[in-house]
Amino acid sequence: MAGSTRQGGVVTNDLPVGRRVAYWRARRNMSQQVFADRLGKSKSWVDKVERGVRRLDKWSVLQEVADTLGVTADVLVDDTNPPAPTPPTSRSPDVEVDTVRAALTRHPGILRPPADHVPVDPYKYRARIVHADAMYQHAQYPALLRLLPGLLDDGHDLAAPARPGLQVRTYRLTASVLVKLGAHELAWLAADRGLSVATTTDEPLLEAAAALPLGTALRVAGRHRAAFETTITAAHQIAPLTPDAGTPSERSACAALLVQAALAAAEHDDPPTVIELLDGAATLTGPDTPERAAVDAARITATTTLGDHRTAVELHAALAVRDRWWSLPVEHRAAYLIDMAPAHLSTGDPTAAGRALLDADRLAPAEVRVRPAGRAVLAEVLTGSPRPSPHLLAVAQAAGMRGAW
Repeated sequence: MAGSTRQGGVVTNDLPVGRRVAYWRARRNMSQQVFADRLGKSKSWVDKVERGVRRLDKWSVLQEVADTLGVTADVLVDDTNPPAPTPPTSRSPDVEVDTVRAALTRHPGILRPPADHVPVDPYKYRARIVHADAMYQHAQYPALLRLLPGLLDDGHDLAAPARPGLQVRTYRLTASVLVKLGAHELAWLAADRGLSVATTTDEPLLEAAAALPLGTALRVAGRHRAAFETTITAAHQIAPLTPDAGTPSERSACAALLVQAALAAAEHDDPPTVIELLDGAATLTGPDTPERAAVDAARITATTTLGDHRTAVELHAALAVRDRWWSLPVEHRAAYLIDMAPAHLSTGDPTAAGRALLDADRLAPAEVRVRPAGRAVLAEVLTGSPRPSPHLLAVAQAAGMRGAW
């Protein structure tokens, strides 16, 4: 192996990128399969990267790999020796949320720029949002929180024609991650800012995209009626007259809004409305699409919310073997599995509940270890299990949780 040496337990600076990835993966005690799951890639993809068969020639992918390993991208490509490893989440998520709160408090858009000011390049800004979206879909919440303040600030500095659409995407992403981390009122603020921007454009599809996170934020904050009214009103603005009418984007957005309205109706204990809305959402989606998988998952979550845990477990067993289940983003699948754990527990199957959490942890550790809702379910399953799985206990320990289990 030419040019590769190890001195004092540290890899020297002549290793190629793939070997550095393998080195840091081993330092994190991750198998290739676990690493692949956290990236949303296949084990074969990881193996090819580490053997140098596949190059990491896109910065966004390299950054994603580095974030998952808990190192900076420079460590994987620089000519200097990699520094000592640092924990993937070295700062408390609460600290990172505070930086987002500070960014939402600032209003740089009201400042008059100097005469020679050059606005933020919308193309570069859009690339940053694409990268941030990928991080969200892989549940890399602490790292994503560190990107959001810059995106929020720079969103005010975009050239006017591109500003509304890109700002709405940033506010939507901000609200979504804040919901995940339990900062519901702050998520509500971010989502409301996004809808305020969207309503100035006279673009119904952009308004629908902005209404969706607002509905979610209102629902998780316990304002179920307001969440229902917001999402159902936005859905009606773009609803096609027939299931096959409208553009694919309009049908997809309408289906997503109907799903959120249905979840709000479930919280309000209204089964007929839940069924009607989810059936309507299903007619707007293709049979083997991620959108249909999201409707199926929402139907099961709503069934659990309505208290019919046995039916929810049966529906879950049918969904988990379908190809479209795997089309959902890693974050969505992990969050859904966390929602399923209490249903298994309620049907007297703590083993299945623990298995759901372990599967969620393998897909997206932050969903179980960082997200407050995930940690609460983990504590519930451990407390309700006569003999908690040692693997589940290890997850709790890694999350810094202590309890009488």
